[in-house]
Amino acid sequence: MASSKSLLNLLTFTFGSAIGFFACYMLFSIVLEKQVEIQPHILHNDPHGEHSEETGSDQLDGQMNFNADTGQHKDENKYIAEGLYQKVKILCWVMTGPQNLEKKAKHVKATWAQHCNKILFMSSEENKDFPAVGLEAKEGRDQLYWKTIKAFQYVHDHYFDDADWFMKADDDTYVILDNLRWLLSKYNPEQPIYFGRRFKPYVKQGYMSGGAGYVLSKEALRRFVNAFKTNKCSHSSSVEDLALGKCMENINVEAGDSRDTSGKETFHPFVPEHHLIRGYLPRTFWYWNYNYYPAVEGPGCCSDLAISFHYVDSITMYQLEYFIYHLRPYGYLYRYNPDSLNNPEEQIKSKAVNNDAKDKAESS
Repeated sequence: MASSKSLLNLLTFTFGSAIGFFACYMLFSIVLEKQVEIQPHILHNDPHGEHSEETGSDQLDGQMNFNADTGQHKDENKYIAEGLYQKVKILCWVMTGPQNLEKKAKHVKATWAQHCNKILFMSSEENKDFPAVGLEAKEGRDQLYWKTIKAFQYVHDHYFDDADWFMKADDDTYVILDNLRWLLSKYNPEQPIYFGRRFKPYVKQGYMSGGAGYVLSKEALRRFVNAFKTNKCSHSSSVEDLALGKCMENINVEAGDSRDTSGKETFHPFVPEHHLIRGYLPRTFWYWNYNYYPAVEGPGCCSDLAISFHYVDSITMYQLEYFIYHLRPYGYLYRYNPDSLNNPEEQIKSKAVNNDAKDKAESS
């Protein structure tokens, strides 16, 4: 009788332990699966690796117009920005595809694209409703350079006289056009030069990261398009940014320095937190070996006049739009005036503006 009771207790304990272990296994499996789902999807250790598609949780069904309510900014002094908008004319074209018009491109269209002087969306198929230009090319990563060549040829043939600078961006890139205009205002568009996040392998003068976007001067665009007519350049590789960089070096288009006056980078190949948070990108990651200039992590990574970020999902697209164009710290007129660093007249002017604001605050 006692042995039967002991056997029953043993079986009960064994069965209970099995159930407990199984429950713990299922719980840990769910937790680990969730962790895998939220891991940054861009950390493939390949600078030219496949772009991951957005998960359903990152997508938005509709657009948002943050610029509809401008009442809070009606008294804001936009004199300099508006002047540069007229002086430094930028045509932006966005690399996209039929499958991404609703998932990605429409959010670009609703945010930063509104600050371009002219915006075009380049796809493999024409879409008159969006609208998107059809380049008669196939989709796929191995087709990116073909699409880039054809897109610049289309821009050259149809809009060459409508802009001074020609910006290429992906449909998951966010671009701050006002800061780009400040950078470009220092240069002549008739100079053969282009700007972006400068990488160093494989090309002597370096080449510009495709994801962070790059901008060609009018003369650079002219030379690039003509190079394929004279066989100075060819579709030698499917790696878009590297192939374009080699072509630019062949036709004597300079790889410009896009850093600000304090030496901080303005074009960024990842979203802000990947650059701002120390230790986010492991030291074995390709990024550390590719930068033309020494890369910095942490708050010193990025210019106050940052121009672009890459791998920006649709939700982050609107977050950046809010932070950049709507959020304001009370009581600040200018947090950073890069021109004053090298220009005594600008220093005097900036100081006078600040003193005037101080007098008004004290008298009120």
